[in-house]
Amino acid sequence: MSTRKQLRQLAEARRGVLVPGAFNALSAKVIEDLGFEAIYVTGAGVTNMWFGLPDQGFMGLAEIADHTARIRDAVNLPLIVDADTGFGNALNVRHTVRTLERAGADCIQFEDQVAPKRCGHFSGKEVISTGEAVAKIKAAVDARQDADLLVMARTDAAATHGFEAAVERAQQFAEAGADILFVEAVTKEEEVRALPRRLGKPQLMNMVIGGRTPIFNAQQLGELGYGIVLYANAALQGAVAGMQKALTVLRDEKEVREDSGLVTPFAERQRLVGKPAWDALEKRYT
Repeated sequence: MSTRKQLRQLAEARRGVLVPGAFNALSAKVIEDLGFEAIYVTGAGVTNMWFGLPDQGFMGLAEIADHTARIRDAVNLPLIVDADTGFGNALNVRHTVRTLERAGADCIQFEDQVAPKRCGHFSGKEVISTGEAVAKIKAAVDARQDADLLVMARTDAAATHGFEAAVERAQQFAEAGADILFVEAVTKEEEVRALPRRLGKPQLMNMVIGGRTPIFNAQQLGELGYGIVLYANAALQGAVAGMQKALTVLRDEKEVREDSGLVTPFAERQRLVGKPAWDALEKRYT
């Protein structure tokens, strides 16, 4: 079964499948190695880790396509790719779909913010008109070459227009052909509980550590009827915390040992990047 069909089955099962975010190929390999079923290629993570900048629209199509292609080469799991606003109007969305489909995306996510977008849990967000947002989803659906490629429609309208307006907008995205719906940054437990009852298409719920949405256990969200539970930047936040701890010890004690518990052992690092397989290939060709 293709990774696109796998992802559709995961979303439609509505069991709250946990999907962590990857910000590069190695983080994707760790996610796959730990037994997760799908990966989210995070725009915020790429922006933070690649540029050292906040998630405020600095990433472009070329960067996310490059990361998607590298991650697709590194792992065999389904990939949900964050395409922000589609990097322009409906025509740009069409180009974005073609580019990311070639790069190996299995699902492409589009949001309805004005450009430059902001992290869904930042203040100061604005959204485009419903008509323009719906047109962009229609363009995305029309642009895909493979009918199994999924389109995810995200709305940030809850923060600017209220919960009911966000639900209405998401319903219009579904009618425009979106396969998965994503109502971002709801702030009340009752809103989290209500969304699966209000919208018919499979949904993603974003659990942002330190964000505005109340944290629910993934099993709870599955029982409520969510298809996907996203932790877009748990790996990133864990990686930064790990770097800070290891480098603080290095700064203060002038050394870090392998048995410190602060670093991945050398052999484990080589296993994750597939060195034994590359060694075998080297022998084969020499």
